[in-house]
Amino acid sequence: MPNSKQIKLSGLHMKRYLLTCAGILAIGCSVLATTVIPPSFDELVSRAEMIFQGSVTDVRSEWTGEGAQRHIMSYVTLKVEDAIKGNPGSIVTLRMLGGTVGGETMEVTDAPKFKVGDRDILFVENNGTQFVPLVGIMHGRFRVKKDITGQETVLTNEGAPLSDITELGKDEKGASAGRAISKQQFRQAIQAKAQEQAGQLKP
Repeated sequence: MPNSKQIKLSGLHMKRYLLTCAGILAIGCSVLATTVIPPSFDELVSRAEMIFQGSVTDVRSEWTGEGAQRHIMSYVTLKVEDAIKGNPGSIVTLRMLGGTVGGETMEVTDAPKFKVGDRDILFVENNGTQFVPLVGIMHGRFRVKKDITGQETVLTNEGAPLSDITELGKDEKGASAGRAISKQQFRQAIQAKAQEQAGQLKP
């Protein structure tokens, strides 16, 4: 990509990343690199303000901001099929940095790519203020797919089977070394962990 330059972003919130984007867009940058520490299963559940399964109904991108702070934002709208933690309501729209408008693309490397029809379980935090409002960026998105038997199973953002949740954040290969767990198993594990964490917070 001509005149492109990568920078490191890790856990930045809206005010900070807009200032960063302003500087790089001024020199024609269109790729933002991220450094992410993979969260454990405990961290995924505890940090998420809401966890839900949803299907993507719309993805749109637009330029926003003025002058040096002009940048592309994408809006991913999902129909909530199953609320697992928190109160997402019936529709959730994720606000994410990057996207394509016309012939211009601004990309955050490793950020999940959504398309209409995707079905995912999402661990959402700081929607509207975090540049990718998922816990651990790509680590906060799990795909729901049917296996050859028709059972709904869980895959990572990269499409690898999620077989061992205890290895998340420790050994990513180990987390995907076996057969994918079912959506129901994953849901039950999330709910159990959320209840356990809620109990620990009580005086």
